[in-house]
Amino acid sequence: MASIGSLCVAASPFKATPAFAAPIVLERQGSFSVGGALLGDAASGHLSCDHGFVEYQIPRRARKTALLLWHSSSVAVWQNRWDGGEGFQSIFLRRGFPVYLWDGPRVGRANWGCENYTYKAVPGRDEGNFKAWRLGEAYPNWFPGIQFPKDDPQAWDQAMRARYDEFDTVPNAQLQSAAAAKAVDRIGPTVLVTNSGGGFRAFMTALESDNVKGIVAYEPPGFVFPEGEGPPAGKGPFGPVKVSAEQFKRLTRIPIQIVFGDHIAQSTNWSAAYRAATTFVAIVNAHGGKAEILSLPAAGLSGNTHLPFADLNNVAVADLLSAFLHRHGLDER
Repeated sequence: MASIGSLCVAASPFKATPAFAAPIVLERQGSFSVGGALLGDAASGHLSCDHGFVEYQIPRRARKTALLLWHSSSVAVWQNRWDGGEGFQSIFLRRGFPVYLWDGPRVGRANWGCENYTYKAVPGRDEGNFKAWRLGEAYPNWFPGIQFPKDDPQAWDQAMRARYDEFDTVPNAQLQSAAAAKAVDRIGPTVLVTNSGGGFRAFMTALESDNVKGIVAYEPPGFVFPEGEGPPAGKGPFGPVKVSAEQFKRLTRIPIQIVFGDHIAQSTNWSAAYRAATTFVAIVNAHGGKAEILSLPAAGLSGNTHLPFADLNNVAVADLLSAFLHRHGLDER
């Protein structure tokens, strides 16, 4: 058994796969839209809107449980490392998992919404990403030992262009989680593997679908709490959201792992998110759940950013995810 912070987990049963070592053999692939609404009438015509979009690939001899990769920035973060190496999509196809990429309503390939909205071009967003993703304290001063390929200008360019408008409000998160629950019900048993605001949405999705069999959330900024426990409900972009004790119990039926990278102490926002995660985990477990926090530095991985699955050491990050799935019986064929 390998010790990870306060956790003790079985070593991963998978070997690291060299990038592009062999062809990935698929049984099938495709896409579908799910959920949504229909505006208009027979006289005025109709608009199909507020649906989600799913892209999927199913390998041969697929495992029984799928992985739905839920981004905060864009699906590109799951498809490649920033230097062009294999991303989680390919890594976990090689490991036998059906892999689904998710664009929630109004995001990416599901961008036709049922309400009017306007995109605003705001200079400084790139430098804001640098700080929010904890590449350094301020652009262009990189943290030492960072797992982002900082000397590769193309990697920086790709990272800054891997962005969608995210519509971070509680109503939008609820809209997206409702559509995601429909997607998961169509897919079948699924682990939601999320980044940032996707984790907040995934917690609410698990309240709506019994096919959510686990959640691995990389650095979520928002959480769900039962009425009367935890912080009060909030009106900010990530709540928190309060639900009934009965609804909250649904989160105690599945294993949940919340993962944080390096340099948390250097970020006021992510330090606060870490504290909120600690409260969330304690409340889930007090109700009989199976939630945990995994610190990548405590696991021996240093220099990871807000998006560790796209970092240079993403195979080692993937090995920890494989270990979690194996420990909870979520990798059976």
